[in-house]
Amino acid sequence: MNLGIDIGRVIIAPSTTDDEDTSFFGGTIEHVLATPACEGVYEVLPELVRRFEGRVWLVSKARQRVQEKTRAWLSHQRFFERTSIPADHLRFCLERADKATHCRELCITHFIDDRPDVLQHMSGIVEHRYLFGPQHDATPAGLTHVESWLSVVQVLFSGSP
Repeated sequence: MNLGIDIGRVIIAPSTTDDEDTSFFGGTIEHVLATPACEGVYEVLPELVRRFEGRVWLVSKARQRVQEKTRAWLSHQRFFERTSIPADHLRFCLERADKATHCRELCITHFIDDRPDVLQHMSGIVEHRYLFGPQHDATPAGLTHVESWLSVVQVLFSGSP
């Protein structure tokens, strides 16, 4: 079992003012560092890392500027130390559909993302796909909706897919 997790709007809290993946997309470095993590992330991720025996990967779509801001945020948060996810378990791609390529290479069995289109690209590659956070539309077939990190714990550890 290997777990993949998106970063923007899954690990890093969403913006309350726009629809960008990361709330600091156009912000200054100060704004980046002040952006909070999603509620529950630091309580749940260490347990997921334990249950997946360290086989947890961050896979995010980001161009160079946002990659740099994301790395700065992760460092500032001491994210890898606080979650026990290995620091070299971070992958970036330039297109959302390319997350599926990383999943194939990493043999990801479970993936958490806030975008149904991304998870649809993983059909036939990732067996368990979780649509994270509030959604405006019905959850597409083949995906499991998880409203929050608490929901992730309930779904993954209840024996459900």
